[in-house]
Amino acid sequence: MTSQVSSPTEQADGAVLGEQRGAAGAKDVRRLERVIIRFAGDSGDGMQLTGDRFTSETASFGNDLSTLPNFPAEIRAPAGTLPGVSSFQLHFADHDILTPGDAPNVLVAMNPAALKANIGDLPRGAEIIVNTDEFTKRAMQKVGYAASPLEDGSLDGYQLHPVPLTTLTVEALKEFDLSRKEAERSKNMFALGLLSWMYHRPTEGTEKFLRSKFAKKPEIAAANIAAFRAGWNFGETTEDFAVSYEVAPAAQAFPVGTYRNISGNLALSYGLVAASRQADLPLYLGSYPITPASDILHELSKHKNFGVRTFQAEDEIAGIGAALGAAFGGSLAVTTTSGPGVALKSETIGLAVSLELPLLIVDIQRGGPSTGLPTKTEQADLLQAMFGRNGEAPVPVVAPRTPADCFDAALEAARIALTYRTPVFLLSDGYLANGSEPWRIPEPAELPDLTVRFAAGPNHTLADGTEVFWPYKRDARTLARPWAVPGTPGLEHRIGGIEKQDGTGNISYDPANHDFMVRTRQAKVDGIEVPDVEVDDPDGARTLVLGWGSTYGPITAAVRRLRAGGEAIAQAHLRHLNPFPKNLGTVLERYDKVVIPEMNLGQLATLVRAKYLVDAHSYNQVNGMPFKAEQLATALKEAIDG
Repeated sequence: MTSQVSSPTEQADGAVLGEQRGAAGAKDVRRLERVIIRFAGDSGDGMQLTGDRFTSETASFGNDLSTLPNFPAEIRAPAGTLPGVSSFQLHFADHDILTPGDAPNVLVAMNPAALKANIGDLPRGAEIIVNTDEFTKRAMQKVGYAASPLEDGSLDGYQLHPVPLTTLTVEALKEFDLSRKEAERSKNMFALGLLSWMYHRPTEGTEKFLRSKFAKKPEIAAANIAAFRAGWNFGETTEDFAVSYEVAPAAQAFPVGTYRNISGNLALSYGLVAASRQADLPLYLGSYPITPASDILHELSKHKNFGVRTFQAEDEIAGIGAALGAAFGGSLAVTTTSGPGVALKSETIGLAVSLELPLLIVDIQRGGPSTGLPTKTEQADLLQAMFGRNGEAPVPVVAPRTPADCFDAALEAARIALTYRTPVFLLSDGYLANGSEPWRIPEPAELPDLTVRFAAGPNHTLADGTEVFWPYKRDARTLARPWAVPGTPGLEHRIGGIEKQDGTGNISYDPANHDFMVRTRQAKVDGIEVPDVEVDDPDGARTLVLGWGSTYGPITAAVRRLRAGGEAIAQAHLRHLNPFPKNLGTVLERYDKVVIPEMNLGQLATLVRAKYLVDAHSYNQVNGMPFKAEQLATALKEAIDG
């Protein structure tokens, strides 16, 4: 998306139909302020690709948007079963929005399993487009339908559009030299064409994408384009779809700039590349593939032209070990993983704390414990990031709040690591990683200067006048030790995990020295300069909702709803979780009630209670899905009234 724009607030859920207009003999076109669409089908039906293409065209059109991909953990679940259902939800609007939406206005169900798995989320009156070809007796029995839901009256409260998508697709592709099975694979493009007609989405980008994706198979590219166009033409000509819809660009939602649609993992990858360029350091990623972090490895492997080196290790321990070695060698070093991988990396993170080297640990959180829910989201690694190591091993923690914010959070994590010579946790999660939104591409001049000075010579003079290099002689302001690149003459020094003597870096078992080094490392983290937390409180509220990470969107949407209803409520959101902003205690003292929504069982609330002795109230969810705005609004209203 590259649109120039110069912000209304997110509306409450409900009908937002505008005027209806239509010429004689032409179909009506209705103006909507926002729409929530969910594509759902078997994991082999291409729902993620369909949703991604619809999203890309929506972004290029200029709408604000937010997405929620949702797919099974199994590589290939049994076809037509409930566990195998994959879905993609997109919320787009002509104004500023914050979440993928609470409930779809439109469901595209490619088979009975997709319908059954998603019908409970639809409000009455929603539109349902079903692929009738898949509603065979066997397919319906597989998911527990005793009779066809298309005929038994159970869908009478919805606007049902039965469409034989498979048959229509095969018919549209009969001129191509394809088997029926090969032709059927393009039914998702037929559905995409139909929805593109319904909502007046651009088509050029999708056709260009298909030509590029299947450049080596031009027959397949042409077939997919033909299916896509057939879907568009079907919407234009069929009597079943009498109305199409327009959602105008969000002209007032964004500051002026050049925008593109971006997912959290892609934004984080770009942030890491930008950080390495701003620091004038090579970027090194040591990683072991794990859902939902693997996309960062995939993306960074494409950027060798920017001095990026990626190493797919044989396991999590090897990945972080290689990254720490790269940090010792003078690179901006990164390791990526999800919760189970952090557990395996913990010993090496402790070594990085002891060596006091910059290292970014990117944790894309998912449902746990153990391997848990690989494709679902959670915020349950905060205490692991804070304390999941032996001994006193403090590590700064930074958390992005939206997919686009992952770019800035990566730069901030790099700033802290490089300035203070410390490993840093960057806590994203599956919701941010896979979700997407418009992102304003920053100008190079807006990026921070992360330039690093390596040690170049002796930094200490002994009593006899000899000049020597002390690897643990610290900067008075940051308490960071010098970063000495191996091979620099005269800067030889010891490494390893055994406790170091202050200054010299020699091995030391002295109790007083150990006490001093432990306290110094803690003081270094405590002294990291982070911005004050900002409070949004226009009405002098007595209740504060405090969040961190990906709860930002649902919390902000809920707060907007409450204020629109006349309630006074304040909001603050934390990016820095260790150390906390210095003004956080003062902020918390101003409010009678503090509510902390989290996708865990109360981990930030535990930290806040312990540090500030504030009776923070937890509101928790651990079902693998992000909060819904209405759900939070109800909970916060009860807190205000209680």
